Amino acid sequence: MSEKLHVNEPAGLMVFLSEQLQGWARSKIKQRLQTGCVSVNGSSTTQHDYALNAGDLVEVGATAKTANSSPSQLEILYSDRDVIAINKPAGLLSVGNPKETQQHALAILRKQLSHRTQAIKLWPVNRIDRDTSGVLLFATSREMREAVMDKWDQAEKTYLAIVEGCPTPAQGTIDQPLRLDEVEYRMYVGAHPDAKLAITHYKTERTSNARTLLQVQIDTGRQHQIRAHLSWLGYPVVGDERYGTKGSRMGLHALRLKIIHPKTGKELMFETPAPADFFALMNQINANAASKKPVKTRPRK
Repeated sequence: MSEKLHVNEPAGLMVFLSEQLQGWARSKIKQRLQTGCVSVNGSSTTQHDYALNAGDLVEVGATAKTANSSPSQLEILYSDRDVIAINKPAGLLSVGNPKETQQHALAILRKQLSHRTQAIKLWPVNRIDRDTSGVLLFATSREMREAVMDKWDQAEKTYLAIVEGCPTPAQGTIDQPLRLDEVEYRMYVGAHPDAKLAITHYKTERTSNARTLLQVQIDTGRQHQIRAHLSWLGYPVVGDERYGTKGSRMGLHALRLKIIHPKTGKELMFETPAPADFFALMNQINANAASKKPVKTRPRK
């Protein structure tokens, strides 16, 4: 349940909350702010000194789920006899991993759709990183998965990314091959006998507090492609510990996926807006990132 508070006179947000929520510990109020649970007139903010005006409505929501908590059900964006698209929350694995004991989206969705007399089988069409939220697609048979993948080069894959800094130029294309170092489990960018083609297009949407919201489209779908490419460019994704600086969550969201349905030949589009805690990253200021150069992922000799 959320707390709705009406502002009667100008004040700073933290001061206002401390006065209105007198039974709350200051650390609890700060935690709600930092995790994007506080909104002013419907817009999420994490700024402690946000200027409030008389007539504003402040809402303090419940604590967001942590990365280690698994939902019992997932939001289904689209479903037919052949494919199912879901909205995967950040912090949840797409599929099982032998090195991980945490629950994953594939297992949750199977249980969610199965009946007592009939177990549902699903095959992942695409995968998104555990700390990335957004559209995830499954097929109801191995044959359908292969049929969708046969036309994957025609699929449109659009993401939102929040990065450190302000890319110059404001839009462009990164056409740099990638190779996976399986020991370090990270991608390296640049020419190498083992590197594979990878193309990423980005466009600036808006900038705030030395962070930029980008719309990103990828022609290919290499592992960690967006994260590695943007870090190589000098603008790592916010909260990406592997290619940049650790944060409260990673600023990457799978916004939209368009595919050609193998049976009908019709275009299907699956889309889900980014959650509040994603956009809250735009209002945070990472002092460590500001003083730390981004990790370059160029190939080693």
